[in-house]
Amino acid sequence: MDVADSDTNDNFVVCFDEWKCTSRYFQNEDMGPWVVDENGSNVTKSIGDKAFELTISGSNGDRVRVWAQVLDAFDGTYIGRFRLVNSYNGLTINIKYNGQHVADSPYQLKGMVYHEDCYCPVASLDKWLKVMGCRKSYTQIKEDFVPFPKITPEKVAKQAISRFSQAGMHSLSHYRIIDNKIYRKTYGQHVGFKMFSDAIIRSITRKVHLPDMEFFVNLGDWPLEKKAVSDSPIPLLSWCGSSDSRDIVLPTYDITEATLEMMSRVTLDIFSVQGNTGVAWDNKTNQAFWRGRDSRQERLDLVQLSRRKPKLLDAALTHMFFFPKDDNKYGPLVKTIPFFDFFKYKFQINIDGTVAAYRLPYLLVGGSMVMKHESNYYEHFYRDLVKNISMNARKFVRETILPKDIFCYHAKVFQEYAKRLTDPPQEPDSSWDTVDQPTGGCDCKRTKPVKGIINYEFPLVSYILARKLPDT
Repeated sequence: MDVADSDTNDNFVVCFDEWKCTSRYFQNEDMGPWVVDENGSNVTKSIGDKAFELTISGSNGDRVRVWAQVLDAFDGTYIGRFRLVNSYNGLTINIKYNGQHVADSPYQLKGMVYHEDCYCPVASLDKWLKVMGCRKSYTQIKEDFVPFPKITPEKVAKQAISRFSQAGMHSLSHYRIIDNKIYRKTYGQHVGFKMFSDAIIRSITRKVHLPDMEFFVNLGDWPLEKKAVSDSPIPLLSWCGSSDSRDIVLPTYDITEATLEMMSRVTLDIFSVQGNTGVAWDNKTNQAFWRGRDSRQERLDLVQLSRRKPKLLDAALTHMFFFPKDDNKYGPLVKTIPFFDFFKYKFQINIDGTVAAYRLPYLLVGGSMVMKHESNYYEHFYRDLVKNISMNARKFVRETILPKDIFCYHAKVFQEYAKRLTDPPQEPDSSWDTVDQPTGGCDCKRTKPVKGIINYEFPLVSYILARKLPDT
């Protein structure tokens, strides 16, 4: 089966089940149990963690530098994914069950397949968003931009620097993107988190040309802009929003780094959780579970409740930084445990820290029931989560917070922001830093804007899922 005839990034997606398969991108509407037996019935439990084998080779059979992995989600779902080290002209993707090719395997992925660090952007952002399968609109983005029909860069810069650059209080990263090159100036004392905003902007600009634009990213935990709409607030991009602020919310640095570094420096990501959810529901401990530090009074209250109701709740502090240590009230500090071990328990509690607790996406997809602390803080996906609260949590994540969705959301925010700019960004002077792209090891073959369908799905790690497809 030939999948594409044009340049691609390493992001091929196909689905397969135990007996038959139709090739399709991941964002299909049907997200039910995905492996079927010989009678065509859905299988909703594991058929063995070694059931499927995924191998990648060059189109001519040559060996390629790649890490391939199959994850068993223990619900009839198998997730295959791979990450390339180098770029290749064509790939062959083999999917086997009991040593036999399934469905149309081997799949031929034609054209150039570029590795993550390759600077080879597509010219059209609109086309890239379409081929990525990005949603046309996001509820949170619509709401966030209502106060900002027009954005004057000079006015925003003047206010942001005067109001939010105090050393020890706030930290900002000021970006200008001109001809897809990234320039940055930081304000404040603790600006180390610029590495997270740098990383996603660099990654997106390696894949697609962003419009010329200028914006500020808040590098701290708390959203900053508290002015009412009638008082002319300024747009700041933040990783967390709140009901009393006007910041434009981006996916958190945590879920973004997990997206960029999966199958590399990061072991906890939206797929690895699904492959490490542990025992089946019936064999999980019938208890609610929580671990964390003392970054909010409600966390201390939860620990005290656990001490009164230990059969119902296992909650304990691992570190104390914000409140006085008191073993009589809160018990002794306990050692941290691997995050995957959380899912040995049927119930997970997500309770705010300094702001929203960024572990929620992983808890939702982990196969336990999640109980969420009521709060005025929120992440970029909360609005849609509330609208779909009756939806199975794992299903929600698989449709809404996959790696490609993290890219889509960032790109849509940048696109919407750029549309509202009244003036183009000025050429930066010597006080600005250039945020350089990786060098070496990339031979971009795109000599003109790419036309037609580009086989994008997720430009970092390709993933393949076993699934039962709808009949229509």
